[in-house]
Amino acid sequence: MLGRLRGIVQEVEGAKDLQSALDIIVNRVRRALDTQVCSVYLLDNDLSAHVLMASEGLNKEAVGRVSLEVGEGLVGLVAKHAEPINLQDASLHPSYRYLKETGEENFHAFLGVPIIHHRSVLGVLIVQHDERRPFDEGEEAFLITLSAQLAGIIAHAEATDAIEGVSPSGHKTSDTVFPGVSGSSGVAIGQVVVVFPPADLNQIPDRHARDIDKEINFFNTCLNSVREDMREMHHQLAGHVAEEERQLFDVYLRMLDDDALGNEVVERIKLGWWAQGALAYVAKEHIRNFEMMEDEYLRERAVDIKDLCSRVLFYLQEKEPVATEYTEDTILVSEELTPAMLVDVPKGKLNGLISVKGSGSSHVAILARTMGIPTVMGAVDLPYNQLDGRKVIVDGYKGEVISNPLAPLLQRYQNTIKEQDQLIAGLEDLKDIPCVTADDHRVHLWVNTGLMADVMHSLDQGAEGIGLFRTEVPFLLSEQFPSEQEQCDLYREQLEAFAPKLVTMRTLDIGGDKALPYFPIEEANPFLGWRGIRVTLDHPEIFMAQVRAMLRASIGLENLQIMLPMVSNVNEVNSALQLIKRAHRELIQEDLQVQFPPIGVMIELPAAVYQTRALAKLVDFISVGSNDLTQYLLAVDRNNPRVANLYSAFHPAVLHALFQVVRETQEEGKKVSICGEMAGDPGAAVLLVAMGFDILSMNAATLLKVKSVIRSVSLDAAQDLLDQVMQMDDAQMIRSAVDLTLYNAGVDRLLRSSRTH
Repeated sequence: MLGRLRGIVQEVEGAKDLQSALDIIVNRVRRALDTQVCSVYLLDNDLSAHVLMASEGLNKEAVGRVSLEVGEGLVGLVAKHAEPINLQDASLHPSYRYLKETGEENFHAFLGVPIIHHRSVLGVLIVQHDERRPFDEGEEAFLITLSAQLAGIIAHAEATDAIEGVSPSGHKTSDTVFPGVSGSSGVAIGQVVVVFPPADLNQIPDRHARDIDKEINFFNTCLNSVREDMREMHHQLAGHVAEEERQLFDVYLRMLDDDALGNEVVERIKLGWWAQGALAYVAKEHIRNFEMMEDEYLRERAVDIKDLCSRVLFYLQEKEPVATEYTEDTILVSEELTPAMLVDVPKGKLNGLISVKGSGSSHVAILARTMGIPTVMGAVDLPYNQLDGRKVIVDGYKGEVISNPLAPLLQRYQNTIKEQDQLIAGLEDLKDIPCVTADDHRVHLWVNTGLMADVMHSLDQGAEGIGLFRTEVPFLLSEQFPSEQEQCDLYREQLEAFAPKLVTMRTLDIGGDKALPYFPIEEANPFLGWRGIRVTLDHPEIFMAQVRAMLRASIGLENLQIMLPMVSNVNEVNSALQLIKRAHRELIQEDLQVQFPPIGVMIELPAAVYQTRALAKLVDFISVGSNDLTQYLLAVDRNNPRVANLYSAFHPAVLHALFQVVRETQEEGKKVSICGEMAGDPGAAVLLVAMGFDILSMNAATLLKVKSVIRSVSLDAAQDLLDQVMQMDDAQMIRSAVDLTLYNAGVDRLLRSSRTH
């Protein structure tokens, strides 16, 4: 049976269009189950009906002509409940609807299963037989399994037709929406230009080198060519973004250094492999490691490595560059957009961005937010190969792409563009104004960063400090643990850029989703295993080198704070504090004028929530990591599409946990902050201010929106709202109550730009 399933799926994948795919399905399923009828009904939203799209066994004349309204008949019942119906005599069921045109009066046994893609029922797959008997468990299981495997193929075929302006039943359609996620807020209208990577790392075979020295020399020559390209791109960004943002391409250059990716490739060539194969091997190893990470920001660094290595491969393959023509209103589209692709577009021609893969944490999304370009990421169902030259709408607020827009919709979005321009102009005036509520309560807004490329944009948005600097990036990009001096140089850059504002550096948080290629951790359940502070305390030599580097980097600046991640008990904090004090004593003995920095603890685990007071006694500040805390409280991986809808920072359990952390920290007279997506949600920020958080640390792109909302709401109104929602037991009710408060405050326009589920 498994072989039949695989055969049907492979054949359907090779179909030229939707109708061909459906014809293959009904033909092969009828034969595989030895039944008399197999049919497919698909939902046509334009008609609000399920249309008979293909059948083997029913009258051919009925195909494309017969339909059932949504909810009508057994087809409607299967679709409504999104579950199979297995009947020995369909005509006896109260929902049975006889369709004379189909000639199905002779068939009694009925099995219908839903075709579901991303929680939406696309249609119903049906088999029928003239016997009065239910289909057996094996037949039902076969049809359910096949339906699940075919759903994505059918969705893609439907999407391809929708791009052409045709509904599943062949009617003309318009205003077709393809969902994704917001990468950068705003709306853009323009003409699509589809771009592709310069070379494909997945198409390189293993091959032995004939002349190893020649391969190494050729590889180094190609590496130098890419270095020159990166320097040119850095130059081209002048005037587009601030200098520190342009330093993203300096990060790329460091990745090509002799002690990073470049050296790993050379070492593999020395083992006897040709340069292309060695590059592909090393690139895929690093890409795989990054893609496995749970931390969205770090996972998206895989795209940077893939782009960089494909550019080196382009030179290794000695290809001729393909000239791309950009329109005056370019909407740049790719399977996986990269910063370099953005830079290739002439200044003034880039209206919007669409990436089939990726998230709001990718570097291209970070650059897009800096440049103010509306962006949709993760539009996985978008048949981007069919889009070139077409007019589309990019809705960066909702994270949607709309093809075949009619005049009324175009006009509505053009009005939105005018409105957003006015809104942005208003937010610009807030950059240098303190964040205070309408009744003068002061709130501090900080930012989360990972590379120097994030820093200048943060300062430009009026950030008052860094609430989370992820120190893992240099460790992940190296082939060995970075030396103390290498770390010191990197940390000094961050501290100098933000001085005299405080910079909170999180100590190394590896394990779980962040595996180092030179320090593998093999565990059955890594997220509940050896990670974060547990790893560094077990390896004090790693921890000490990092802390010494941080302390040395802070000399003369004195704006460092150190934060300990994934803490679950007071013993871990005591052990870490002893090591930090030891590092400080060592540096003093080396005649370095090092001040002892404030030390904090991250509350990311439920255990830490209930020990907040004990932890606060030991340290100078408490910071909540809202992303991980929500994930662990709800036992939900927000990056798993099967359960991501259950992830909500507005869940009552999350809000009660946060409130408890604030109260217990304040009772010890210590500062309390929060970093994560929740802090950057304008609605959630109102609740956090009401709870008493001193500092909200967020993505720089959301800072001014959050400031605008906080300045529009009084502390009294925020606390009244908090009192209301703390009595509620449903996340959606809480979200609605927050939205209503913002609406009453007159800042509901900002709701479009940011959502914490």
